[in-house]
Amino acid sequence: MALYLIGDVQGCDAALQTLLDKISFSPSRDTLFLLGDLVNRGPDSVGTLRRLMSYGTACQCILGNHDLHLLATAHGARKPSRKDTLCDVLNAPDRSALLDWLRQQRMAIRMQHWGNEYLLVHAGVLPAWSATKTIALANEVETVLRGPDLPDFLHQMYGNTPTGWHDSLTGVDRLRVIVNALTRLRFCTAAGEMEFSVAEGADAAPPGYLPWYDVPGRQSADVCVAFGHWSTVGWLDRPDVLALDTGCVWGGSLSALKLGQSADPASRELIQVRCPQAQKPSVD
Repeated sequence: MALYLIGDVQGCDAALQTLLDKISFSPSRDTLFLLGDLVNRGPDSVGTLRRLMSYGTACQCILGNHDLHLLATAHGARKPSRKDTLCDVLNAPDRSALLDWLRQQRMAIRMQHWGNEYLLVHAGVLPAWSATKTIALANEVETVLRGPDLPDFLHQMYGNTPTGWHDSLTGVDRLRVIVNALTRLRFCTAAGEMEFSVAEGADAAPPGYLPWYDVPGRQSADVCVAFGHWSTVGWLDRPDVLALDTGCVWGGSLSALKLGQSADPASRELIQVRCPQAQKPSVD
């Protein structure tokens, strides 16, 4: 049995098929962990969702900002952007089944493999959050996504404030900070104040800000955090972080990291396929 972490697909189903063929994926034997942004900007979001849905428990998915955007658009909480490529899902005869499957997916996953502990998120983890706290906060959002209050929440989900986490936060403000950290975070201050306007690489941090994973004393540094979202960082392999968004939809590659069959991180294997898409990156 093999376990694979896969970066942002963004509706590039043909590239995903090529990657799965390259790794000889079998849903009866292997497990995929997709790190969010399953849909949007690529040419076949509906095909991507149908494929992943068909794999059942052999496919575990994290929700990214584009996936939440699809849910918000479907519920009338967000107008489609001219850059969106979600009409194939919104107009699909199995739309309801696809959207219901999507809202059941996770905001974060914590797992162990051969003695190594991994925390999977789409974007980032605030400095004050341990792995245990991250999972607990993610569960709060998952409960709302799967419940009857989903439409109301989606109408209030968007916004850049509050910019930081406080344990005293309640209601929509609390949920918004959790969502923003897990699906949009790139840079923050040492105190955990988030910044959302800069999408360039890690060396483009605004004054006073750091890549979230470089904040000194980060409470999740005792596990290996795997994330996507940040295509201008690309592949990053460190003991404490793994970045796997290698810009498939922007003409880069789609990446899968095969977790090794030993505790040695060197036993992990990166597998990539080129993607034919060539779009201009944007801040989202």
